[in-house]
Amino acid sequence: MGVHVWLWCDPSGSGKSTLLKCLGAVIEPTTGKMTLGDEVIYDNGWKIPDLRALRRDRIGFVCQAPYLIPFLDVIDNVALLPMLAGRPNGESRKRALELLEALDVGHRAKAQPSQLSGGEQQRVAIARALANQPPVILADEPTAPLDSERALSVVRILNQMAQQFNTAIIVVTHDEKIIPTFKLIYHIRDGKTFEEKGQALN
Repeated sequence: MGVHVWLWCDPSGSGKSTLLKCLGAVIEPTTGKMTLGDEVIYDNGWKIPDLRALRRDRIGFVCQAPYLIPFLDVIDNVALLPMLAGRPNGESRKRALELLEALDVGHRAKAQPSQLSGGEQQRVAIARALANQPPVILADEPTAPLDSERALSVVRILNQMAQQFNTAIIVVTHDEKIIPTFKLIYHIRDGKTFEEKGQALN
């Protein structure tokens, strides 16, 4: 698939989150065609029999709130998806720890979510999104709860993860401070999409 970082940015109500839910097979589009890699997943109807498996195994999600499971420690929050996909517990936990270390929160592996800062929680959420090595990650307002410094840190991480794991990352936001940091930027205006150039943040 190659590495891409896309950003949709426009005011609330323009349809960004609805678009992301369609791309993530959470809601059904009214028309059109979607492919994931070389496979058609939607063409005026779903072409994938198990949408839950599609979301679990091939699409990573990062939301505005981290939505970590409060009674699981950090490493188990990340390892849970590979385990649900049928991977051995040991392999899943090893993968989780590798991701946490890549995101500089490996030292928090045994901590509870309530013990983490907001920025650390979002890093764990990104690790969880990468756990099953999906070809695409969808991020909905991932910097909204963060201050400017932490927001830019999360953006750097998303760009780095796209490069490191050869993952396409699509972000929707109206957070203007992060807009210039992406490679491809799209605006939705009056039902139409407009593209502009961005500059990825290293």
